[in-house]
Amino acid sequence: MQAGNAIYRDLDDVPAVVPVFPLSGALLLPGSQLPLNLFEPRYLAMFDTALKASRVIGMVQPAFSGDVGRPDKPNLCKIGCLGRITAHSETGDGRYLITLEGICRFRIIEELDVTTPFRQARIAPFVSDLADEDEGGDVNREELLEAFRAYLEANQLEADWSSVNKANNASLVNALSVMSPYGPAEKQALLEAPDLKSRAETLVAITEMSLARDNDDYARTLQ
Repeated sequence: MQAGNAIYRDLDDVPAVVPVFPLSGALLLPGSQLPLNLFEPRYLAMFDTALKASRVIGMVQPAFSGDVGRPDKPNLCKIGCLGRITAHSETGDGRYLITLEGICRFRIIEELDVTTPFRQARIAPFVSDLADEDEGGDVNREELLEAFRAYLEANQLEADWSSVNKANNASLVNALSVMSPYGPAEKQALLEAPDLKSRAETLVAITEMSLARDNDDYARTLQ
């Protein structure tokens, strides 16, 4: 897996301990990009530290069910995605605008007791994500695009179909997953899908359920 100028081939290329950035509703996938606007002092410190070291940050969602922990230190989902800082700029008002490029998913082994203002965890990377890229040859592209088109029509939105048609299956599935407007549980399900085919099927199912729910809500308003 290549992210920016770095190539990650095996476990030796991936840090065992990473700073983690809990962010609800954010989805980073291997090979995809995630823009972030950093302004909290603890995350500015996290960025400075990561930039001086491996340039790797672990994106993970706060827990959204069961024991969610304290508001100032929520429990974390067990699975997240590593991202390499591939672009950054300073705004002049104390913020950083950065872009993370997904490397691989990881499982949190343990959160460390640290003195840094940001949280850190020991992780177990998903080695399969570092292997040759899954191009999504078994993805049902027609079904995926049909669901995407139905969602756009239901929400009176438009898409650049020229770019959509040019995108390969892997880019299309991951881009639609990252841009999808769904909640934390749905985003986590997309992250944890074992492969592109499963992720595409999950995205189609979530979209169909969303459309059915919206149609049901609309029908009730007419009664």
